[in-house]
Amino acid sequence: MMDISVTADAAQEMDAIAIWMTVFWLFLLTVASAFFAGSETALTGASRSKMHALAKGGDWRAKLVVKTRQDSENLIATILLVNTLLNILASALTTSLFITLFGMSGVLYATILMTAVILIFAEVMPKTIAINNADNMALLVVPVIYGFLLLLKPITAIVKWIVRRSLKAIGIKADNMLGHALSDEELRGAIDLHGHTDDDAKDRSHMLRSILDLAEIDVSEVMTHRKNVVMLDIEQKSSALIDEALSSNFTRVALYKDSPDNIVGILHAKQLLRAIRSHAEDLDQIDINSVAQAPWFIPETTSLLDQLQAFQERREHFAIVVDEYGSLMGVVTLEDIIEEIVGEVFDEYDVNVPGVRPQADGSYVVNGSVSIRELNREFDWRLPDEAAVTLAGLILHEARQIPDVGQVFHFYGLRFEILRRQRHQLTSLRVTPPAKTQSQGDIKAA
Repeated sequence: MMDISVTADAAQEMDAIAIWMTVFWLFLLTVASAFFAGSETALTGASRSKMHALAKGGDWRAKLVVKTRQDSENLIATILLVNTLLNILASALTTSLFITLFGMSGVLYATILMTAVILIFAEVMPKTIAINNADNMALLVVPVIYGFLLLLKPITAIVKWIVRRSLKAIGIKADNMLGHALSDEELRGAIDLHGHTDDDAKDRSHMLRSILDLAEIDVSEVMTHRKNVVMLDIEQKSSALIDEALSSNFTRVALYKDSPDNIVGILHAKQLLRAIRSHAEDLDQIDINSVAQAPWFIPETTSLLDQLQAFQERREHFAIVVDEYGSLMGVVTLEDIIEEIVGEVFDEYDVNVPGVRPQADGSYVVNGSVSIRELNREFDWRLPDEAAVTLAGLILHEARQIPDVGQVFHFYGLRFEILRRQRHQLTSLRVTPPAKTQSQGDIKAA
């Protein structure tokens, strides 16, 4: 009897040890599962720009984060593989323990308990912590995760092959890159999201949006129209031509022969002054042809981004814009493109947009030649610029007629009144900002 009693006590003691060991292992498995769940959220949610900047600065952990994110499929497969094994093992141990304690009803108890434990402590809690500290946590966990990536690479390779085959069968193409390059729409959204906090942020957001717009804007939309271009007749006397060039406000002027459409050279003020110094006694002896530079012709459909790169490559600041028939349309300069990004530079007496005069009643008197983009950029209006470049062009496009002075139109939430018209050209308009009760999109002619 003594031996049997001792054996029973030892068995009970061993059962208690087994139970506590099982609980201990369940705790470790839950912690490990939480670690991998949080690591997945941290690595996928970490700022790509910040990691890139840290990596360029020499941070080896940031370099690992960048390298790990380059193969998102392998990262996700590895973490899910490990996490699935941990959760299944924890559930199996819990089920075995509860069957021992409660019989077959322990299966139900184990299912309820492990669902709550895994959901709360191994999924929601670690992922909540990770998403709120993604950058720091990604740097903290990446050495361990990277080690598992290398260790389980053969297994994950098989998993990826199966996944790719399955996706291909249903017509879905997988992308290895996690956090691929932001699309223009995402960049614009990020700029808009952070661009209205203060005046400085608003100015920066305007410039950033303008940079993104460079590839979508043609030089014809920012060029100086031919009617406003200073052009000089190269066949007149050199002294007369020099007087006209020096009286101009521009450092570069176009030279034509016979007709303004026939541009034969570009005269730079600096080169002209050198020639004047050499022939101070008799300016008519200056050969303007030898002083002038050859003109550079570009099509009107050239984008501002391409033209900016061309200006940099050729080290030139001035180009002649022509249409498909070779007719002169205008000129575009490097300054035109730069001002498209940063805006005009004014003194304290100027208005923010040339050709726009604020009125006491809150309206604006606007020249018809003011570009739609400048108005949108300055006043955050949403006027479309696909069909027209200038405000006058937009009025003509929307009204489908040449308006008379005094006529009023309402569209896109603004009120437009025609103030002046020169022949068929709208030269001045009054624009009243949108009222809260005013509907958008309607066109009404007074």
